[in-house]
Amino acid sequence: MAEHRLTASPETVHWGWFDAAMAPVLTVDSGDRVTVETVSGGPDNLPGDESRVPPELLDIHAQSKRRLPGHILTGPIAVRGAEPGDVLEVRILDIRPRQDWGYTFIRPLAGALPNDFDEGEAMIVDLDAARSIGRLPWGTELPLKPFFGVMGVAPPPSWGPISTIQPRKHGGNLDNKELLPGTTLYLPVFADGAKFSLGDGHGVQGDGEVCVTAIETALEGTVELVLRKDLPWSAGWDYPRAENATHRITMGMDADLDDAASDALRRMIVWITETTNLSRHQAFMLMSLAADVRVTQLVNQEKGIHVMLPKSAL
Repeated sequence: MAEHRLTASPETVHWGWFDAAMAPVLTVDSGDRVTVETVSGGPDNLPGDESRVPPELLDIHAQSKRRLPGHILTGPIAVRGAEPGDVLEVRILDIRPRQDWGYTFIRPLAGALPNDFDEGEAMIVDLDAARSIGRLPWGTELPLKPFFGVMGVAPPPSWGPISTIQPRKHGGNLDNKELLPGTTLYLPVFADGAKFSLGDGHGVQGDGEVCVTAIETALEGTVELVLRKDLPWSAGWDYPRAENATHRITMGMDADLDDAASDALRRMIVWITETTNLSRHQAFMLMSLAADVRVTQLVNQEKGIHVMLPKSAL
């Protein structure tokens, strides 16, 4: 196992898009650990005091092309030997803020209530790393639970460049607040090298992310990237899923929230029946008693549902 560090710079980020044709900025072996710096936001999202802004973010604003609407992502990171049909196991080891502020905004015609706000509004949130809290402008303090809103591999090459906004089968803008340190995310590989990128740092977010933004901020995280050739797509590993010490987590993304829920539920049934002696009927009944169906996000065009099943129920 080797350890790497990937800083954020105009040379190591891509702003707004995924593309299987993109060249990797770092290549690692399976099992290596990478500490990744990320930044967040455009010129309109900065605080008044420029000294609080990571200098690389200003360089990215000045030098990096924003090809499609979306996020600033660090990467892609290639894993040697990865090829279509494999699975990339992303072990999330550590996540922490890189700056003492974040931002949240609403805008007209967006979010879970797109017609309710004719005027936009934004706020800067002060972050206290020592106390691990975010202080809202009116005084409320919220405990920080930082995670990366976007973690994804390159999409299928036939898709060409795609926006980072919509989550899809390659991962991407999952906005799943359960993807904390100690969690493992599994992503199907569609291109040689896998080409993993991450960004969209969130200081804290509620399920739904209803106004479109969390506390958006710059984060630093350490991940361990493990190539898996023993997880067949035919057994349900062809779509993002996750687990932590206590739960299995399946996901569904679709423009229709009901369809997203159906997909996430069916994927959990497959996971249960592939790894236990329970029938599909028994698995579905067990889920009705023990699993929680949660709204991941309502705002990324492809809406998200995640199902959380306690491992103790198995």
